[in-house]
Amino acid sequence: MIGFLDLGAATRELEADIHAAVTRVVDSGWYVGGPEVAAFETAWAAYCGADHAVGVANGLDALHLALRAVGVGPGDEVIVASNGYVATQLAVTMAGVTIVPVEPDAATHNLDPARIAAAVTPRTKVILPTHLYGQPADLDAIGAVADAHGLIVIDDAAQAHGAAIRGRKVGASGATITCWSFYPSKNLGALGDAGAITTNDAELAARVRRLGNYGSDVRYVNQDLGVNSRLDPIQAAVLAVKLKRLDEWNQRRARIAALYNEMLADIDGLTLPHVPDWAEPAWHLYVVRAADRDRLAARLAEAGVQTLIHYPIPPHRQQAYAASAMASAELPIAEALAGEVLSLPIGPHLANDDARRVADSVRAALKEA
Repeated sequence: MIGFLDLGAATRELEADIHAAVTRVVDSGWYVGGPEVAAFETAWAAYCGADHAVGVANGLDALHLALRAVGVGPGDEVIVASNGYVATQLAVTMAGVTIVPVEPDAATHNLDPARIAAAVTPRTKVILPTHLYGQPADLDAIGAVADAHGLIVIDDAAQAHGAAIRGRKVGASGATITCWSFYPSKNLGALGDAGAITTNDAELAARVRRLGNYGSDVRYVNQDLGVNSRLDPIQAAVLAVKLKRLDEWNQRRARIAALYNEMLADIDGLTLPHVPDWAEPAWHLYVVRAADRDRLAARLAEAGVQTLIHYPIPPHRQQAYAASAMASAELPIAEALAGEVLSLPIGPHLANDDARRVADSVRAALKEA
């Protein structure tokens, strides 16, 4: 069986360094905050080209705290893509704000800048694009819409570690705040939940840090109604070790994507990822579209290839939003994508021979159709 992603391989590759990092934290006696968190925040900000990074407990908290930091509240609206994982919508709901879904570009699966302006109302406060599958959204075009309407851009980069837009790393590429998840399956993944924000705004960075620390800058003095959302120092130490390999691992992912692009080109019934010439993806996922997606997935499973669907239910069709206005929205592109997308195995530790076997199995399955 060719597994979708071997999470243990990254840990095995860096086993000695990871064990040393964890032991260092355990021996330090400093288990909340401290030098390991500060060191990783500094390193992550530098990698992204941002002035500031603030560690938080997970990617959902990063989104929620970023929205609160820029001052959104009841009566405001946030524009998000109609497709993708529901965490983005959940963060908006947690902030007490109205979700305004806008359809993606059918080619890139990212929020379509050309559709945003029509969704802007006097209550709109934020545009929140997601860099889905590690394919960067066009923050330049989105930023132009935001500037024209006096809006803030917060981007969800949970899948885009190392991706770039016109040569600029995501994390310092036009958004006011960028939100990160370091969930174990991400390109830069911890050994548990972890997250962060990056920004060039010192005041916003301080606000996120305060909100994630019970709303407090000074012990027992609570300026805001905050939460407990802090990056664990063990996870920070592990992330600092893995960060040194991120570019190398992304290059391995890119080679697998290039192999798939070559071997799966011009197959009837299969649409490959579209990468604009200005985009440098992180290749978190390699997502194809097939009209008979479920049959293709079943044939690949029979051939010993594990695939996943990201994501089978669009956010507006989730039961959690059944009573919301969003549930009745007509969003045909999001629904079409949910019914056709299929993620093929990709990761820095997938062998080239296994990737070729995946591609051969896709060709064989579609030939039988």
